[in-house]
Amino acid sequence: MLLSRFDLSQLDEDYLAHLPEERLRSLSAKLLADLKAAHERLDQNPNNSSRPPSSRAPWERADGADARDEPKQPDTRDEAADAGQEKAEQKPQDDAKGDQSQSDKPVPQQRRAGQRPGAPGHGRVQQLPIEQIHHHHPQTCAGCGAPLAMTDIGRAHAGYLLIDLMPPSSERAGLELFQDKHLYYEHECHCGHSTRAEPGHCAGDSAWTVALSERHLAGPMLVAMICALSLRMRLSRRRIQEFFADWFGLQLSIATINQCLHEAGRAVEPVVEEQLLAEIRNTDLLHADETSWKEHGQLLWLWVFTCASTTVFTIGRRTQELLHGMLGTAIDGWLMSDGYWAYRDYDNRLRCLTHLLRKARGLQDGLDRNAREFGGALRHCLETVMDAVYAAREGPPPMPLRQQHAKELNALLDLCLHHVEAKHEKTRALARELLNDWDTFWVVLDHPELPLTNNTAERALRHWVIARRISYGTRNRQGSRAFTLLASVIETCRQRGHSPWSFIAETLGERRRGNPVPVLPAAIG
Repeated sequence: MLLSRFDLSQLDEDYLAHLPEERLRSLSAKLLADLKAAHERLDQNPNNSSRPPSSRAPWERADGADARDEPKQPDTRDEAADAGQEKAEQKPQDDAKGDQSQSDKPVPQQRRAGQRPGAPGHGRVQQLPIEQIHHHHPQTCAGCGAPLAMTDIGRAHAGYLLIDLMPPSSERAGLELFQDKHLYYEHECHCGHSTRAEPGHCAGDSAWTVALSERHLAGPMLVAMICALSLRMRLSRRRIQEFFADWFGLQLSIATINQCLHEAGRAVEPVVEEQLLAEIRNTDLLHADETSWKEHGQLLWLWVFTCASTTVFTIGRRTQELLHGMLGTAIDGWLMSDGYWAYRDYDNRLRCLTHLLRKARGLQDGLDRNAREFGGALRHCLETVMDAVYAAREGPPPMPLRQQHAKELNALLDLCLHHVEAKHEKTRALARELLNDWDTFWVVLDHPELPLTNNTAERALRHWVIARRISYGTRNRQGSRAFTLLASVIETCRQRGHSPWSFIAETLGERRRGNPVPVLPAAIG
C-alpha cells in the first residue's frame, strides 16, 4: 500500500480542496492504486488465492454442508408437541436422581480469551548496551509530495534494537558483537499533512511465512553467520544457540534462529531464480545428479545442477516435471547425467562411464556364469575406450576413435542384444540400459575433450549428503526451499572465489530495504 492508515486518517475534503492540481493528481494516483489493491484483496477466496477453506464465511459455504451442520427443527405443531411431551415424561426420571441431577452441578463460567491480568509475559529479557542511535526522518510529504523542510526535530513514533556482528578488518582482528538503536520520526508538512518515516521492507510473498523488513532483531551479518554455522558447519539450531551463548554471551531463541535461516533463503531467492538458473541453462557443459532426501518423513530427492562456475540445488520428487522446470525442455550444451529415464528428453547427453564400469565389475564378480562373461566383456571394452580417450587428450590419434574401436563396439552391441532377455535380472537390466542409451556412452569417442565421469556433480552433493545424515533432512517445504537456495549461493560463491557470507549479508540488507538483489559477481581471475 502506498498510503498507510496513519496517512489516510489525515485526509479529508478540506485538505484535498487546498492542494494544487499537480499535487492532487499525484495523490489521486496513489489513492487509485491503493483502492485497486484493496479490492483485489477483498475479492480473494479459497478458489483464487492461498487462503484456506476455513476462511470462507458461513453463508458462502455449500448448501449441503450447511444443511448437515444445522440441527433438525420440528416442521409442525404436532412434532413440537410430541417433543414437549417426551421431555415431560423424562423429567420425573431426572428428578429421581436427587443429588446427581444436572441442575445441581455448577455452570462453568466462560473465560475471556487472552492473557490473564498479572500473568508473566513472553519477550526478550537480555539487555545489551547500545553502541549507537540511528535517527530516520521522512524526506518528502506523503500527501502533497513536497520535500520536507525539517524545521523541527520531529517526534519519534517507532523504534527497534538491532544486534549485529562487525567482521574483522585490517585494524581489528576477530568478530565484535554490537547493538544499535533505530528511531523513526514524524514530521508535519506546510500543507498540514504529517508524514512518518518507516523501516524498509520487501513486498509480501504468499510462498513464504517470513517477512523481509529492517525491523528485525538480527542484523545481516549475524544472519549470515547463522547460515554459516547451520549449512557450512552443519550445526543444529540448538547447537547454534549454545555457540552464541558461550562465545558471544548472546541469547537467541530457537525460533529466532530458524526465522533467520528462512529469511536469508527468501532474500537470495531472486539470485537463484533470475541469475543462476539462467546460467546453468546456457552453459556448454552441465552435470546433473540426485540423491534421496527426507522432508518430514516423506521421501524426496535432492537434485544438483552444476557447471564450471555455477551450482543450483533443489528438493522435490524424481519426476520429469521437476527436471523440465529447472532446465526447460531443451538445452544447447552437453548434459552429463546418470541413467534416469527423464534425462532422455535432452539431445546432447553424456553418460557416466564410471557408473557403468562399476556395474560391469559387479557382474564379473557374481556367481552367474553368463553374467560373469557379459560383465568381463563390458569391462574390457570400457577400459579400452577410456584409455584411448586419455591418450587422445595428449595428442591427436592416428585415426578417429570411433572408427578405431568400431569392431569392439559392434561386438558389445551384439552381446547386449543377446542378453536383453537373460534370466539373470542384473544382466538383463544392464543390457537394456546400454541399448536405451547406446549413443550417449560413446560420444567421448567423437569429442575426447568431454568428461568421462559425473564426479563433478557427485562432489557437489557430498557435503550436503553428510548434512542429511546428521539432520535427517528438513521438516517442511519452506525449510527445504531455504536450504537449497542458500546451498546454491554458498556453492556458487565458493566456485567463483567469493565469500558467500558477505554476499548473503549484502543481499539480505538490500532486500530488507526493498531494493533489488545485487548480482553475484563473476569468478575471480
